[in-house]
Amino acid sequence: MDTKLTLSIEKGVISQAKLYAKKKGVSLSEMVENYFVLLTKSSKSDDFELSSTVKSLKGSFTAPENFDYKAILREEKSKKFL
Repeated sequence: MDTKLTLSIEKGVISQAKLYAKKKGVSLSEMVENYFVLLTKSSKSDDFELSSTVKSLKGSFTAPENFDYKAILREEKSKKFL
């Protein structure tokens, strides 16, 4: 059973999301629902094992003390949706 949900989202974000959904051939509602499903899926770290390649890379990167990965991630995501 579908239930209506009201969200408050910035107008620009909605416009970009609608364009993205159209390009992917899905409705905005379907896209949001799929995202919520992914967020709420139970994922236990025991469900998978890291490959030997990934294990060998673990800890190989030392970021500078003032490294703000969240700011870089936001910047790269904003480029993707422009």
